[in-house]
Amino acid sequence: MSGSSYLLERAWVDGAVHDDVLVTIEDGRFTGVVLVGGEPRLSAEISADRRGFPRPAGETRRVPGLTLPGLANAHSHAFHRALRGRTQRERGTFWTWREQMYAVAATLDPDTYFALARATYREMAAAGITTVGEFHYLHHGPDGATYADPNAMGLALVAAAREAGVRLALLDTCYLSSGFGAPVAGAQVRFSDGDADAWADRVRELDALADRDDVRVGAAVHSVRAVPREQLRTVGEASAGRPLHVHLSEQVAENDACRAAHAMSPTELLAEAGLLGPCTTAVHATHLTDRDVALLGGAGTTACFCPTTERDLGDGIGPGRRLHDAGVRLTLGSDSHAVVDLFEEMRALELDERLATRRRGHWTAAELLAAGTGGHASLGFEDAGAIAVGARADLVTLDTATVRTAGTGADEHTAVFAANAEDVTQVLVDGRVVVRQGERQQVGRELDAAIATVWKGMA
Repeated sequence: MSGSSYLLERAWVDGAVHDDVLVTIEDGRFTGVVLVGGEPRLSAEISADRRGFPRPAGETRRVPGLTLPGLANAHSHAFHRALRGRTQRERGTFWTWREQMYAVAATLDPDTYFALARATYREMAAAGITTVGEFHYLHHGPDGATYADPNAMGLALVAAAREAGVRLALLDTCYLSSGFGAPVAGAQVRFSDGDADAWADRVRELDALADRDDVRVGAAVHSVRAVPREQLRTVGEASAGRPLHVHLSEQVAENDACRAAHAMSPTELLAEAGLLGPCTTAVHATHLTDRDVALLGGAGTTACFCPTTERDLGDGIGPGRRLHDAGVRLTLGSDSHAVVDLFEEMRALELDERLATRRRGHWTAAELLAAGTGGHASLGFEDAGAIAVGARADLVTLDTATVRTAGTGADEHTAVFAANAEDVTQVLVDGRVVVRQGERQQVGRELDAAIATVWKGMA
């Protein structure tokens, strides 16, 4: 990959916004990050016409606006994108929503899954997301039969992410039970490998096929209700050294059922099985006891909040600040894709806690921006998420003069409390431009076609 350089009008570097940041890129990584604002020769060269932002001499390209590191969507179910605007048409609960989700899950094959995922990942890229963690459990055919290639569905996701230009952590999910030992039924039959050993064997094959510089094969426990207690350790052993994610305490009913079955909370059950640690991410972590919070913090576990999904489904508001203060790192995801906008997820982390406590100021803008850009490590890409020498060269630029961002200061507060995904003008992933201004309509048409195909198959 040939080298390139960009002069960023404003950029978030080392925890602060700076004017005039010169970055150089070689082979997809930053080789230079120089704060040139205030240096007389360079300042005169780049500010002759601040409104027109003329291109400096040589190959350096001028980038107006506010530039951030790439955003990380740490929790995605790509096929849920087909549900947006449809599941909100009636009353219900998480559990009634789940039946609608199962109906979509039952229709997909590798080809339709690829088309829907590619369009969804392109929507993410256009929103500034450069890495996505896909919590993948659509493993087999609708009747539970294994495809000729047992990993056909997972490889469809890998191909989709590559065509969309984003990095992928494929979190291959163990799902064996409809609830605390009950057999899978209905659409769930395609989720199950039968037991944890068979799941682990399939993931090892996937690892050999898919794990590359732009893809990480991780693991997931769907939930403590979906993997029997005696098989949790098998998943933990098979996932050693990989990212391990798990839906945790999203619903009060899940907590109650776990206590009835095992006389402990889901967090305590994971701790007993040795599944908590620095490689583990607890997704949602909404309904936790004080002991749960202490266990997660003591183990150095990450928690991924998905505020727009959690409010869409009526899940509740998780104890984000308490987890952070206990030593848990917070990341963000779009989960069911009712919204694909990490800027909205960032501010929702603060705004939802305001509603729960009737107080403001739980999080600084810098902390929220760190949650939006810091999830790469939880997905196995520890070298992404910062504009720094040696890091992967991801850049997300916001227009600071839209109707949302104008007059807001063009700093981290603009990014967190004013901007949305539509304000993104350019995205680089590993030094490649994958999104340019004006491409969102094309992405919308692709989404429309892919989702129409899914619903036609359900008719």
